[in-house]
Amino acid sequence: MEFFEKAVAVRLKSHLDKYLVAGDDHHTVRQSRTAGSTPAARWLIEHVDSNNHAIRLKSCYGRYLTACSSPVLLGTTGNKIIQSLTENLRDLAIEWQPVRDGFQFKLKSSVGTYLRANGAMPPWRNTVTHDGSFTSSMNNWILWDVEALDVVEDESFNNCLSIIPIFPAVSDEISGQDLGSPVSGHSPSFPPRTPAQLMKKVRLLFLSVLSFYI
Repeated sequence: MEFFEKAVAVRLKSHLDKYLVAGDDHHTVRQSRTAGSTPAARWLIEHVDSNNHAIRLKSCYGRYLTACSSPVLLGTTGNKIIQSLTENLRDLAIEWQPVRDGFQFKLKSSVGTYLRANGAMPPWRNTVTHDGSFTSSMNNWILWDVEALDVVEDESFNNCLSIIPIFPAVSDEISGQDLGSPVSGHSPSFPPRTPAQLMKKVRLLFLSVLSFYI
């Protein structure tokens, strides 16, 4: 499909105005309303087959969006969506076919199910599954707004973490001198650190901000 042929990477926004986000455990996938500006919401596009426009979507952790065969909750419809590594790039579980629906898209898996954003109360809230059984009233659950992004295709996970922004929407309770916020009036000073220490500090800061908002 022409839209995906021209895009290098995309963000996917569900009917709940939440972004499809790769979990920092390198395995889970969820929805988040506030993480759209982070690398975790960016999915690199890999083209598989020009005939059916199949694509793979790779997270900033180098793992593929995967339609898993296990149910998200026992006794319910809808199977898990995860991030996975695979040595066989022909693994059909990581292939998706974009299907245009007006100004939005559905993402169809190789087994005929669709990527679905779930709402309602926990434990369903913010979950993402794939399912082929749903009513017409749930049709918008499988519709996604797709935003094209320009990024470097071979960006590594460490580079991904190093470009995580200091969020401008951070509240006053956690903004200030430690974060170098404009509220503090000056930039913080830190003792010299090794690259590994700096990367660890960025990662911890990123996790603390996400836990505050989500």
